[in-house]
Amino acid sequence: MKDNKKNDEKELDVKTPAQAEQILEQESEAIVVPEEIPAVGVPAAGQPASGAPGAGGSGGPGGGRGGRRGGGKDRKPFTKKPTGLTDSGLIEKVVSINRVSKTTKGGTRLAFSALVVVGDGKGKVGYGLGKAGEVATGIKKALAAAKKQMIFIPRRGTTITHEIIGRCGSAIVLLKPASEGTGVIASGAVRAVCDGAGISNILTKCHRSNNPINVVKATFDGLSRLKAVRKPIENEVQANASTPITKP
Repeated sequence: MKDNKKNDEKELDVKTPAQAEQILEQESEAIVVPEEIPAVGVPAAGQPASGAPGAGGSGGPGGGRGGRRGGGKDRKPFTKKPTGLTDSGLIEKVVSINRVSKTTKGGTRLAFSALVVVGDGKGKVGYGLGKAGEVATGIKKALAAAKKQMIFIPRRGTTITHEIIGRCGSAIVLLKPASEGTGVIASGAVRAVCDGAGISNILTKCHRSNNPINVVKATFDGLSRLKAVRKPIENEVQANASTPITKP
């Protein structure tokens, strides 16, 4: 053990504590201090800024993901279409789809029939029936038929002008005007017709039959017989006000 200590002292050549402190100071000065890493977003000395032309950072035109972020500022804002409106500007709603069959000499042929309601939300609405071997083709036929037989429905604000009853077969539909804020109190078939016509406040009740085809036809029967509200002419109002009331 003594021999090892002597060898260590010879290698370090340390005789006093002062010499030991000098050796420690020399070793600390000999340690290489690493260069400071620049913070994120701060360009280092001699390097181009991130976002300058040719740089691959955020905002550069050719800098990978950063370039895509920078180019997003020039994009147009996304505009959402109104609910229910299609590219043609009409409200199209599929009321029901039924699978129908026809028995022939060669066997049974299956098809699909679709009931569709189309409206512009401003008083014009129509319905159509289409039948085809595929659902999509049947809906297209129904839409084409509905657009050809659209009718105008008179309204008073956001409701109908007066109370009326529509009939078709055994289906009876009662339609009553409602005040602002009531909403559409109706079933699925009647609601589709009211939404297509732009009626947002109405009270309805279906009696006897719930067949969607007959209910839609009964609703159109009642709406087509509505009478429009005639606005009084100013001259008539002034004439009536000027004539005195005479007792018999």
